[in-house]
Formats: sequence, C-alpha cells, structure tokens
Amino acid sequence: MDDRNLIYDWNERDAPAQPRRIVDLDDETLRDGLQSASVSDPPIEAKLALVHLMVSLGIRSADIGLPGAGKPTFESALAIAREIATHHLPINANCAARTVVADIEPIATVSQMAGIPVEASLFIGSSPVRRLVEKWEVDHMVRMVEKAVRFAVDHDLPVMFVTEDTTRADPAVLRALYLAAIGCGARRICLADTVGHATPEGTRSLVRWARELVRESGEDVKIDWHGHNDRGLALINALVALETGVDRAHGTALGTGERSGNTPMELLLINLRMLGVIDNDLSRLSEYCELVSRTYCIPMAYNHPVVGADAFRTSTGVHASAVLKATRIGKGWLADRVYSSVPAAWVGRSQVIEIGPMSGSSNVIHWLETRGYPARPDAVSAILDAAKQSPRLLSEEEILGILQGCPH
Repeated sequence: MDDRNLIYDWNERDAPAQPRRIVDLDDETLRDGLQSASVSDPPIEAKLALVHLMVSLGIRSADIGLPGAGKPTFESALAIAREIATHHLPINANCAARTVVADIEPIATVSQMAGIPVEASLFIGSSPVRRLVEKWEVDHMVRMVEKAVRFAVDHDLPVMFVTEDTTRADPAVLRALYLAAIGCGARRICLADTVGHATPEGTRSLVRWARELVRESGEDVKIDWHGHNDRGLALINALVALETGVDRAHGTALGTGERSGNTPMELLLINLRMLGVIDNDLSRLSEYCELVSRTYCIPMAYNHPVVGADAFRTSTGVHASAVLKATRIGKGWLADRVYSSVPAAWVGRSQVIEIGPMSGSSNVIHWLETRGYPARPDAVSAILDAAKQSPRLLSEEEILGILQGCPH
C-alpha cells in the first residue's frame, strides 16, 4: 500500500524542493558519548560490537577516541581501528585531538599500526569567552592551527578542522582560523555548537556563511555539523544544517554526551529516512541503543522516541481499537501507521497493546487471542473490570490469575 494515498503530508505542502544528495553521519558515541558524567566506559568487546552495529545502520564514519589522552584511550582506538581493518568494515575512522603535536602523533601511530587512514579531528576553542579564559590572541591561534594541520598532513592524516563553540564566535576570527587550516591542507571543517547555543535560524545562517567561505577558498572542502542539546534543539539543528548544505552531521547513541548530551543518532537516522534523505536499513536500531544503554550503564527513558519501551505501546481503548481494526483489515502497513507516525517495522518492532484503566474490551480480546487464549465474554469482562479498578497496567501474571479464576 502506498502511504501517499492515505496520508496527506503537511510537512511537504510548502517545503521548497531540495535536490537529492548524499549526506554522511559521523557517530561519536565512542568519544563524545563517553564525556557524559553519568556513563561508564564499556569494555572493548562492547565497543567493537557497537562499530559493527553502526555499519549495519549505514553509518559511514565514527570517532573512535582521543588517543592522545593516555594509554587506555590509545589502546581502545587502536583496537577499534584494527577491527575496522581486519573485517574491511565500510566505515571511516576519525580521532579527536587538540591542535598540538602531542595529540596528533598518537593518531598517526594508530593509523600506521592498523593500516587504515584515520582522519584527525583537530579542535581549538574559537569564541570570545573561550579566548579570554585561555588568554589566546588570534595570531597565536592561527599559528597553532597551521602547525598542527601541517604536521597531520605531513603524516598522511586526512584533517577535519574543528572550531569549538563556533555558534558563539565572531566571523572574523572564524574566517582567520578556517582559512589557515584550509590553506595548510585541511579538507573538512566542522561547525561546532559546543554548548548547544544555536537556534535553527542561527544554524541556517552559520551554515550559509561557512558554505560561502569554502567557495571563496577555492578548495574542495566538506563541512560538518556537531551539535549539543543544552536547549533541546540538537536534533532540529542537525536536520536544518543538513538541509542547508553541510555534508556530514554528528550524533551519539541515545544522545549521550557532556551535560545534556549530543544529537541523538537514532533520531537523526529515523528522521532522515522519514524525510526520504536516506533509505538505510534501521532494523537493528533498537539493538544499537540497547547495547549503549546496557554497556554505558545509562537507563533508556521509557518514552524515548522510536526505541523506548513505550514507543509503540498503548493501553488506551480508542487507540488500541483502531490498531486492531487495521490489523483485521489485513493491512500490516495500516496497523503500523493508524496511531503512529514512525512505522515500528522499520526498526524491527511491532505495535504492542496492553490492558490498563483506560482500556476497552478490544485490548483484552487482542491480548488473549495473541497469546492463544479464548476470548470468552466472562473472561473479557472480568479482566476489564480489574483493569478499570487498577491505577496502572495489569501485568501478565495478574491477567493470567484472573483468567484462571474464571469458570470454564
């Protein structure tokens, strides 16, 4: 069944036509995601499994750490890079580094030992507040950038140059830093909303400015967007940045990251597919998020979109009745959309109907029939009566107990 015949999409009514183009995603769960104060650093086996899940979701690049931070992070980055090389995984590795040689040297070592290119993501603070705190003069910063980028390029590392706090930095300083990096060989620049300051309109303005700067440089330079969620705008900002012309957006599983976290990768993926920008197979999306939740020791909110326990779960009678009617028509496509904008089947899940105080008889009949129990009127009535008197959903044990108490 074609959804265009049944769903009128106001999202497309006045939307300007966008030329189709390839957009990339950079998964930073293994680096930025670990900067959250509430997570645990997972064992290397979990990190390797996570990289394989990224590949299954069509994610084409991953930040595998900051190897210059010490022996554990170096060994972790090297193990991940070797996993990518050994299994010929179709995912590009990158590593973060300050614009200092001491941070870049370990990236070159990882690249050489693993035998694969590793992009060096060289970052420096750019906003006036950061420059004041660090007591940096712009000329000094430009020299730091030039030295770092040249060193990375001389060691055969692709370079992405990142200005931290880009969304609060003035254009003159950004211009000086970006052009210095591009002039020394950086072929990717990153606009970083490091403290989640940007609004969608601010994002659009910055991306347009950056595209003009790249055009002015005359070089073939890609643009990235890296966003944080301090104002709850990370997802929409990433979508606006991609719409406005960035080549790659960053995200982390479950949005884990420093303070309020980063752009949630799972929501970026599902929205890009719903917008028709990508057609990635997302059937393992829940597995990807569950692995991070379990190994990073962070709970997944029950109402988290798409992957939360309640994302496709209802106990409300009206909603359940509509889903069941759609199912009885014999249209799984319809049942998956009548009360859901996101098709559960896309992410390997299905609609779940529970029994609670807001349920109707349809809920009970469905619950019994899907588990192989006859939906006898007396049993349906007894279970529904119990549900109406309960302050919460009935558990399976409670429902079976009521069923057993009904005369046969």
